[in-house]
Amino acid sequence: QEQLVESGGGLVQAGGSLRLSCAASGRTFSSNIMGWFRQAPGKEREFVATISRGGGSTAYADSVKGRFTISRDKAKNTVNLQMNSLKPEDTAVYYCAAAGGDYRLKYKSNEYAYWGQGIQVTVSS
Repeated sequence: QEQLVESGGGLVQAGGSLRLSCAASGRTFSSNIMGWFRQAPGKEREFVATISRGGGSTAYADSVKGRFTISRDKAKNTVNLQMNSLKPEDTAVYYCAAAGGDYRLKYKSNEYAYWGQGIQVTVSS
C-alpha cells in the first residue's frame, strides 16, 4: 500500500529549529512533485513548500521563505523540511504530499494525490 509517513515534529521554542522527514513506502515517489502543507487550528490547510522531481527546483510560501528548506533524497525515498528560526505562528499540523500529473511545481492541495497522516509542530513563545 502506498504510504507517506512524517516524522520529526514536536515542541520547540521560538527561534529554534526542527527537521521534518517524510518517508515513502509501497512505491517510489521519485517521479512525483512533492510538497509540504500545514494546517493550524481553525484555519484552512496552506501551502508551505514544493520540490521538483530531480530536486533542483523549489518554491516556498512567503511566510517561510528564507527560514525553511525543502530537499529530497531519492536513494532513501524521503523528502525533508528543515525549519529554522521558528515562530509561534508556525504552529500547525504539517503534511507531506505527493502530486501526480506533470513536471511543474504545484501549490494547491487539490493537485496532490497522496498525503501523509500529518505531524504536530508546536512553537512556544
